[in-house]
Amino acid sequence: AMYNGDRSRKEVLVEYGFRLPSALDNRPMKFEEFEEMIHQAIFVSATPADYEMEKTEGVFTEQIIRPTGLLDPEIEVRPTENQIDNLIDEIKKRTSRKERVLITTLTKKMSENLADYLKNVQVNTRYLHSEIDTLERISILRDLRLGEFDVLVGINLLREGLDLPEVSLVAILDADKQGFLRSERSLFQIAGRASRNVNGKVIFYADRISDAMKTVIDETNRRRKVQIEYNRIHDITPVTIYKTQEAVRLSTSIADYSHVKEKQARYKIEKDSAALSKLEILKHIDELTNEMNQAAENLEFELAAKLRDQIVVLKRALKK
Repeated sequence: AMYNGDRSRKEVLVEYGFRLPSALDNRPMKFEEFEEMIHQAIFVSATPADYEMEKTEGVFTEQIIRPTGLLDPEIEVRPTENQIDNLIDEIKKRTSRKERVLITTLTKKMSENLADYLKNVQVNTRYLHSEIDTLERISILRDLRLGEFDVLVGINLLREGLDLPEVSLVAILDADKQGFLRSERSLFQIAGRASRNVNGKVIFYADRISDAMKTVIDETNRRRKVQIEYNRIHDITPVTIYKTQEAVRLSTSIADYSHVKEKQARYKIEKDSAALSKLEILKHIDELTNEMNQAAENLEFELAAKLRDQIVVLKRALKK
C-alpha cells in the first residue's frame, strides 16, 4: 500500500514536469523486499493474524497474567429481545458506581439512533464516528474518562487502541452477525476494552452463538481459570489502576489544541491556494484525491476525511 501510494503521487509529479523521472527510483520497499531483509523477528500481538501464525508455525508464548491481577472480563450472552431495555438497566448499574460503558453496533445509522435514544431517556451519551478527527477523538475519550458523560456508542471501537480503566461494561449488539466487525479477532479486541477494570464484563447480544463467539468465550474462560488460579496461589487481589483527573488531562492535553490547529490548517490552505495557478491547483487536487482514495482503501477514514476537506477548499479556490 505504501509503495503504490508513493508511486501514484510521484507519477503525477513526473507527468506534469515537477519531478524528473528518476524520482520514481526513490521509493519505499515493497513488502516482499522488506521480508527478504528480515532474518529473525519477534511478533508481539494480543490477537495474532494468520500471517504471524504461519510464520511462527503455530509456536508462541502466552502472556496471560497481569501485574495488577486483573482477570479477562466475564462474557455473557443475552437475547436480542428487549435488548435496549436490558442494556439501559446495565448502564444504570455502572453509572451508580461512577463507571463507564462502551457500546458497539454494526452500522452508523444504528449507532446514531441508539445514541439519540439513550439521550432521550436521560443517559449521558456521546457518539464516536469515523468523521471525527484524531484530536477531537482524544478529547471525547478524555471526557469519557473524566466523567463528562457515561456511555460511548460507536461502530469500530476496536481500532481506537482504547485503554480506559473506567470502563466496566462493553456491550456488543448483533454479536452473532458475520463479517469483519464480528470476527474472532475483532470480538477479542472489543472484549479486551473491559479488561482494565476489576468489575469488567462483556455482554454479547445475540440470538445464537456464532463460531467466532464460541471461540472467544471458550478462550476467555480458559484464560480466566489460569488467572484465578495464579492469583489464589500468590495471594493477589485484582485491583483497577485509576489515574487522577490531572494525570488524565496531562496525558491528553494535545486535544486542547485541536480546534486551533484545524483553523490554522484551513487558513494556510486558503492562503497558499491564492498564490497558485489553476494548473497547480488542479495538480494538487489530483494528488490529494489519490491520497484520499488510498487512505480510504487502508480504512484510514480520519485521514481520508481531512484530505477531502482540503480538496473542497482548493475546489472553492478554483471558482474564484
